[in-house]
Amino acid sequence: MLKDLLKPFARFFNFQARTHYKAERHSIALALGIIGAASIGGIVEIAPLFTIDSTVEAAPDMRVYTPLEQAGRDIYIREGCYACHSQMIRTLRDEVERYGPYSLAAESQYDHPMLWGSKRTGPDLARLGGKYSDDWQVRHLIDPRDLVPESVMPSYAFLQDAPLETDSLPGRLAALRAVGVPYTDDQIANASHDAIGQAMPDSTAAGGVTERYGEATNLRLFDGSNARVTEMDALVAYLQILGQLTQLPYEIEPKAEE
Repeated sequence: MLKDLLKPFARFFNFQARTHYKAERHSIALALGIIGAASIGGIVEIAPLFTIDSTVEAAPDMRVYTPLEQAGRDIYIREGCYACHSQMIRTLRDEVERYGPYSLAAESQYDHPMLWGSKRTGPDLARLGGKYSDDWQVRHLIDPRDLVPESVMPSYAFLQDAPLETDSLPGRLAALRAVGVPYTDDQIANASHDAIGQAMPDSTAAGGVTERYGEATNLRLFDGSNARVTEMDALVAYLQILGQLTQLPYEIEPKAEE
């Protein structure tokens, strides 16, 4: 009885084996088969992109990164922080209760590259902005174990002594505009000036930052020193804006999955 039930499957697998054997003997047939199989996978991955306009939420209050924040993001990527910290809160109850509202597609529309990730040696950072003070962030970056004894994070104390390179910021913002980030000509032209102004709130450059990026922009001594603008300033400025580019996730209060 069982043998009779298995006969159709046996015939199918025998047919498949014979077909595959024949294809291996004919390179053109094998190449066409590979192209066909790859095309199916490609269609499955590419087709959903045609609906991207209907799947990305509208966020009227969404703003771009300031030059200082973008510089901090570049340092974050340079130092490999994304290898241990994700920036994507999933729609699971335990994640929402721990980190906050789950991540929306609109929040990453200006991220090039995106830093969603799945590896969490350290906690997710998608809602880190404003959770701790600037002083806490600086102390944690200098000596993680001073604040979190069980931390395995390396020290980034050298950032406090590294002056921030700002001359390349106009070109970096122009490159981002080329891939869809809506920086204006004025923002690009003043990028270097604004990076210094955001970290030096008492300087004459500070006023232009709020004019170009809004009154809610963080202007302060991120690393606690007004001697010069450092890479620590930039990284802390970036960490303090994570999850704060738009208030949409907090307004819609999405319900987590069980």
